Amino acid sequence: MSKTIIPVTFLLFLVYTAVLVLSQSIVPARYDGFVYGKHAATMDTVLIEAFFDPVCPDSRDAWPPLKQAVDHYGPDLVSLIVHPFPLPYHDNAFVTSRALHVVNEINTSATYHLMEAFFVHQERFYNAQTLKMSREAVLDQVIGFASNALGNSMQSAIKSGFADSKTGTKTRVSFKYGCSRGVYGTPFFFVNGFLLPVSDDAIDYDGWRKIIDPLTKKQQRYLLSVF
Repeated sequence: MSKTIIPVTFLLFLVYTAVLVLSQSIVPARYDGFVYGKHAATMDTVLIEAFFDPVCPDSRDAWPPLKQAVDHYGPDLVSLIVHPFPLPYHDNAFVTSRALHVVNEINTSATYHLMEAFFVHQERFYNAQTLKMSREAVLDQVIGFASNALGNSMQSAIKSGFADSKTGTKTRVSFKYGCSRGVYGTPFFFVNGFLLPVSDDAIDYDGWRKIIDPLTKKQQRYLLSVF
């Protein structure tokens, strides 16, 4: 009995079509990620996008120098958006990333505070520390941690946020968005839409200054030429 041979190009077309349909079905109502500071990210600034996993040590180490650099320039020159990217081999990456989405829905000014709290106490959510815990127990621990970090008055709202399927969807969208940008680990950085070279060494404050300084000078020269 002869076998039907399907051309490879046709298979690739089917895969591409399936991915396209799936991606269209989860287009979010707003751009993914958490804007740093009180000013909306704008194309008139140098735009940095960081992909972080709340329980990734490399993400933790990369955050302080990036924050210092962004604060140095201010929102008129540099904008920052952090995208949560829960790595599948970190057992608690999804639930902690979801916690960021939950809190961002409640109070956008508290999102980065919670992210930093996860970074400081990251070891509490490593694989080994929660290996013998049920998913429900881990969820309770995350809710309690977030409530303690942000104020116990928020505990009820945080619990309700985890009961809302929309926050789970937003967390999956964050992961899929990262995949669509070619992200496969954390931290990943894009500056004005272009990927920075991936390195095992964290970019320190001086490294960020070397990246951003030339771009802000170009920006200022352009503004002077326009006005």
